[in-house]
Amino acid sequence: MAEEQDLIVDIDKIIRDKAGSKSRYVPRFAVNWLKRLLHQDRVNRFLSEHKDEKGVAWLKSCVEYLEMNITVVGRENLPANDGKRYTFVSNHPLGGQDGVALGALIGEHFDGEIRYLLNDFLMYLPGLRPVGTGINKTGSQSRNFPQLVRETFESPQQVLMFPAGLCSRKHQGVIHDVPWTKTFITKSVQTRRDVVPIHFSGENSNRFYRLANLQEKLGLKFNVAMLFLVDEMYKNVGKDYEIRIGKPIPWQTFDRSRSAYDWAQYVEDIVYKL
Repeated sequence: MAEEQDLIVDIDKIIRDKAGSKSRYVPRFAVNWLKRLLHQDRVNRFLSEHKDEKGVAWLKSCVEYLEMNITVVGRENLPANDGKRYTFVSNHPLGGQDGVALGALIGEHFDGEIRYLLNDFLMYLPGLRPVGTGINKTGSQSRNFPQLVRETFESPQQVLMFPAGLCSRKHQGVIHDVPWTKTFITKSVQTRRDVVPIHFSGENSNRFYRLANLQEKLGLKFNVAMLFLVDEMYKNVGKDYEIRIGKPIPWQTFDRSRSAYDWAQYVEDIVYKL
């Protein structure tokens, strides 16, 4: 086990950072349970072994570490690396493998010039920080959310987004994203980025979907299911995945004939038809 001072992902520190003075009221047994659920020791071993890797190199190591067997369909639809900026949008079935695989694929194609919009929890991963913009729409950072999004889209990097903002849910046996938000439409139009639709195959365990559905029924604001995503990631080691890349959609497509929200659902429908 890593010594406390050597921890890269430190659950105790994350709780202190997020809960502040209230962190002392979190029961010790709950903290230890979180460490096991989030595989703190296992994750830290990987992070320690790859501590000198950043960005796309780190993402490619993640793909190898998770033993992902990936088939890419429509690779010819990846735009040329000629200086033009794009917004890449995908469904979000997994919460771990999909993010690192797409980042590795698109990042390698564009010589590392990519930027994710990420849940700010993921910014605790050092290898991800150079290609990530941490977003927390509900915490103290929420007032800076519009500025962070604007700066990301105005940057020279290619932008990779999961417009659902959450992992896919399962209802009546069908796994599908929650409705996509409109941000990628409005910002792509403002910054004249064509949108590249991507579909990623895969699913999490029934346990995950039951927790996510229970959370919705109870109306809980905190994303309880998110806590189980690292465990889900390890359950999915060694599985096969397919990435389907669609043709870029010109930003001029998203005109005033529909609302930005409706255009977002239009692109979401394209993704699920790939």
